[in-house]
Amino acid sequence: MYLLDVTRISRYEFGKIVIDGESYGSDVLILRNRVVRWQRRESHMLRIEDLSEALEQGPDDLIIGTGYDGMMEVPSNLVGELRSRGISVDACRTREAVGAYNQLVGKGRNIVAALHLTC
Repeated sequence: MYLLDVTRISRYEFGKIVIDGESYGSDVLILRNRVVRWQRRESHMLRIEDLSEALEQGPDDLIIGTGYDGMMEVPSNLVGELRSRGISVDACRTREAVGAYNQLVGKGRNIVAALHLTC
């Protein structure tokens, strides 16, 4: 079991997210002990290297927000690779990803979220 700081997402709308009272206007990675701005090599295509900082955390669960309209593509072979590493993966529109993250956080698992805020 991991001892985690409980990070909560209180609000999400197109292009903006509020995490622990702090507002962010760009894509974010929510890691165990911090939130960082997140950039991908290709805007709407997720690749394993885009998740390197998240994977360094050794997550049990990875929540991927694919955008307001779900435009970011998460290839099935990427999901398969993550699952082969023992990581539970939930990729969905960012609104649903926020809900999934908030349901899991604080339950003793190492949860990381990679959230695309627009498109």
